[in-house]
Amino acid sequence: MDKTVINVKDVGMQFNLSQEKVDNIKEYAIKLLKRQLMFQEFWALKNISFEVKKGDRVGVIGLNGAGKSTLLKIISGVMKPTEGNVKIKGKLVPLLELGAGFDSNYTGKENIFLNGAMLGYTKEFLEEKYDEIVDFSEIGKFIDVPIKNYSSGMKARLGFSIATMIEPEILVLDEVLSVGDAKFRKKSEERIMSLFDKGITVLFVSHSVHQVKRLCNKAIWLENGRLVMQGNADEVCDKYDKS
Repeated sequence: MDKTVINVKDVGMQFNLSQEKVDNIKEYAIKLLKRQLMFQEFWALKNISFEVKKGDRVGVIGLNGAGKSTLLKIISGVMKPTEGNVKIKGKLVPLLELGAGFDSNYTGKENIFLNGAMLGYTKEFLEEKYDEIVDFSEIGKFIDVPIKNYSSGMKARLGFSIATMIEPEILVLDEVLSVGDAKFRKKSEERIMSLFDKGITVLFVSHSVHQVKRLCNKAIWLENGRLVMQGNADEVCDKYDKS
C-alpha cells in the first residue's frame, strides 16, 4: 500500500520582477504596447520533486531566499505553481502566518470565533475550547480588547492557540515555533510535539538545524530555489552545516 501523503512533482514557481514602478492599469497597458515595460524573470523554485510518507516529520532547511516559504505556500494551496503539481492525501492544516486572518477592529474573543470559523471549526467546538485557547495564549484580560491594540507577539500567540486546537493528518509549519518569549516557545513546542506523538505527518521550515535534527526524521535542503539534498535529517543537516 502506498503511504505517500504529499507528492511534489517537477514544481517550479516563477515571478516577474518589474524594473520600474507602474501606477495603474492604463499606464501598464500603454507601456506594454510600446514595449517599454521590462520584466526580470525570477524562479523562486525550479524542478522540485519529493515525496513525504505518512508519519514522516520532514524539516525544510536553507538560507533566506532559498524558496522554503514559497514551497510551503504551494503545498498548502495558498499559491499555484507555475509548473508541476502537488498531490495531497489527507486533511492538511497550514500554520504559516499566525493571525493573518484576524480583524483588527474585533476583540481577541471575537477573533477566536472568526479565525476559528475560517479554519473550519464549528461554533460549538470553539465554545467548548474557548477557555483552553485563552489560557494557552496567555492573553488574559486583553481577550476583550480589540486586536489592533495587541503586540505582534500577542497576535501570534492567539493565532497559534487557535490553530493547534485540532489534530490534522498533515501539519505544515513555517517558523511558528519561534513565536513569543522563551517560556511560550517551550510551551508551543510541547504542543506540537504532542501532535507529533500521535503520528501525524509534518512538513516543517526552520532556520535552526539543531531544531530540525531534534524534531524531524527527514530533511530537505533548498538553495536558490533548487533541491540540493533530501534524506535522513542528521545527514542532510550535517552536509548543510559543512557547506
